[in-house]
Amino acid sequence: MATEDAPTWIEAGAKAPAFTLTADDGQKVRLSDLKGRPVVLYFYPADDTPGCTKEACAFRDAQAKLAGSEAVVLGVSPDDVASHEKFRDKYSLNFPLLADPDHKVADKYGAWREKNMYGKKSMGIQRSTFLIDADGKVAKVWKRVSVDGHDEQVLNALAELKANS
Repeated sequence: MATEDAPTWIEAGAKAPAFTLTADDGQKVRLSDLKGRPVVLYFYPADDTPGCTKEACAFRDAQAKLAGSEAVVLGVSPDDVASHEKFRDKYSLNFPLLADPDHKVADKYGAWREKNMYGKKSMGIQRSTFLIDADGKVAKVWKRVSVDGHDEQVLNALAELKANS
């Protein structure tokens, strides 16, 4: 289990941990099936909460710009498929939301961490994003993401990735 004292974040340059998760449409999504395209894998705490909604809608609205990079956006939270389906439909999200109810994938990436809110410690998702290049290596990591402007940071990193490939 990751804690702030013993971080286990996956870092840039590492091979992205493999995963298979169920998406909001019931389909299985495997990282290995996306090889050859960049992947924006973002972890968020919960469906239909203010920050998570703002982040998801920013990625939704950036899809036209993301298309130029051929990037695949995947949102991951511990919520179940039914919750993801409602969240997707409510906000017309145009990318898959993946269910990680046992937080195994979040653990692999280091996004499942000890959090401290109002003096109460608990485990949960630390809002974070991993840019995985077309070869399956982690190109960039954003830890403790601030939602405002994050979509632009990701678009800039994708443009840099494309320029360097």
